[in-house]
Amino acid sequence: MDRFSRRSILTAILPASLLAIVLPGTVKAADQPHMQVALESLRNAKRELDQASPDKGGHRTKAIRLVNQAMEETEKGMRFDRRH
Repeated sequence: MDRFSRRSILTAILPASLLAIVLPGTVKAADQPHMQVALESLRNAKRELDQASPDKGGHRTKAIRLVNQAMEETEKGMRFDRRH
């Protein structure tokens, strides 16, 4: 096989190989649009809580802790779904 033929084959195979690696994760993520939206909403909520004034009688701190816990559980649920 001459050099041009090898290059042509590699040029055809490489993008297909990359798609085979990347696409399955992308498809699975797309299967969970509600979980993705929920996770983004939780991240937005955490940013807002982080920017709020701290004087809330401990409730802001507790809300941050609960939002962090909710994000962890959402991510765990997404990982679980991808494996099962």
